Amino acid sequence: MSRDVPDRPNFAHPRYWPVWLAIAAMHIAAWLPWRFKLWAGKLIGLAAQRLAGRRRHITETNLRLCFPELSDEAQRRLVRETFIANGIGLMETATGWCRDPEHLRHRVVFKGQEHRARLEAEGRGALILGVHFSTLDLGAALHSLYFRADAVQRPHDNPLFARFMGRARAPYFDAVIDRHDLRGVVRRIKSGHAVWYSPDQDFGRNVSVFAPFFGIQAATVKMTARIARMTGAPVIPLVFHRNADNRTYTLEYLPPLRDFPSDDEVADATRINAVIEAAIRQHPEQYLWLHRRFKTRPEGESSPY
Repeated sequence: MSRDVPDRPNFAHPRYWPVWLAIAAMHIAAWLPWRFKLWAGKLIGLAAQRLAGRRRHITETNLRLCFPELSDEAQRRLVRETFIANGIGLMETATGWCRDPEHLRHRVVFKGQEHRARLEAEGRGALILGVHFSTLDLGAALHSLYFRADAVQRPHDNPLFARFMGRARAPYFDAVIDRHDLRGVVRRIKSGHAVWYSPDQDFGRNVSVFAPFFGIQAATVKMTARIARMTGAPVIPLVFHRNADNRTYTLEYLPPLRDFPSDDEVADATRINAVIEAAIRQHPEQYLWLHRRFKTRPEGESSPY
């Protein structure tokens, strides 16, 4: 009896050539001199601000909602800084994916290591509360110089880029878990692993409750509290950013959340959002404001986008 074998993508097909070019460009970018990376990233960000009208509109809307106290000029400046930071973030991602992070150890300031070290000494798993900063992948690579972790991610839609991304992240994550695989997350944490999870995106009404984020009711996933309840593991926030000198990075573990989760889903989601908001306010331009954080609205509200 023959067994049906799924067709494997033919990565030599012309439709994948642009992806191969992007992968080659990332490898080249990873080896550029540091100053040139910053310059190229800035140009990429400014070009995206000019050409990517839809993303610019989303970013402008998010920042107007979240920072109403800023003047129009200050908001325009923050939009520009956000695109520049995310352009540099592409260069940082290339560096994290295509080079050994050891060459950047001298650029890292890592605070709060004792919080994670204590959990490891006790043999306890943990849920690492992450944030979608533009420095996300480089931050993960730098984090691997000190601690190991698993990661929860959404697979990329393009199979060639998904394979490249998976291989690039493999050296600094022990396991990469599909975001729909709740059992896998629970199993890894219960076996003593730390799992990196970033719950700061809008995944829709069915898996969320509405909780304030920068004063706006935002659809916030319930999974953070659910995982903590199912595993009994501490939730430990991890924040990271590029410093003002544009040459060094700060990673910081905050103390594990106390008395979390509670019996109130909205209160738990509100607490998680508050932790993430506080981290973003340190360097708001480095957050991924380009995604539609407020696309799901309470009944009767229209989309701000």
